[in-house]
Amino acid sequence: MAEKPKLHYTRGRGKMESIRWLLAAAGVEFEEEFIEKKEDLEKLRNDGSLLFQQVPMVEIDGMKMVQTRAILCYIAGKYNLYGKDLKERAWIDMYVEGTTDLMGMIMALPFQAADVKEKNIALITERATTRYFPVYEKALKDHGQDYLVGNKLSWADIHLLEAILMTEELKSDILSAFPLLQAFKGRMSNVPTIKKFLQPGSQRKPPLDEKSIANVRKIFSF
Repeated sequence: MAEKPKLHYTRGRGKMESIRWLLAAAGVEFEEEFIEKKEDLEKLRNDGSLLFQQVPMVEIDGMKMVQTRAILCYIAGKYNLYGKDLKERAWIDMYVEGTTDLMGMIMALPFQAADVKEKNIALITERATTRYFPVYEKALKDHGQDYLVGNKLSWADIHLLEAILMTEELKSDILSAFPLLQAFKGRMSNVPTIKKFLQPGSQRKPPLDEKSIANVRKIFSF
């Protein structure tokens, strides 16, 4: 039996959370080795585990994979969540890059000063509702199917659900003008593997609290 993937990161969401989502949605059990202090990170760096001295790092199929996008592409391809041909893969990539941009803005919020944070929450809400969500709403409307690409669950759907839930943490009614995305959220949340991941006690991580923010700053020296 193949070994379970092992994820090396802090206890927070950060760049590892989308990897946790994708593995969970694929029905893959994984282990986590948490970086709790600066010395844990230094140990990984010193023993040659981190190609570019950075995490996330995932041990999978005999590799120590780094770079978030490379890891996600590998998992999506391995577990048949990356389309049936090059054109479908291109659409999945475009949709994923959009949600990555949106989630990147949200990910930065806990580390910002209060006044900057307030402005950026307003900006994120505006961008989500005028730049990003209309694209996915239109895609679902145009082809009338349950999934974004190829009428089959893909990385793009999983990433979009993650982004929707993150933006709802900032503004609970953010999907009010997007009925098809509301329905999409309901469908995706009931995919058995995803439903399990959304239950309390899963490996999904909560938003960072003040103590966690301070610890992350200490580990990564910023």
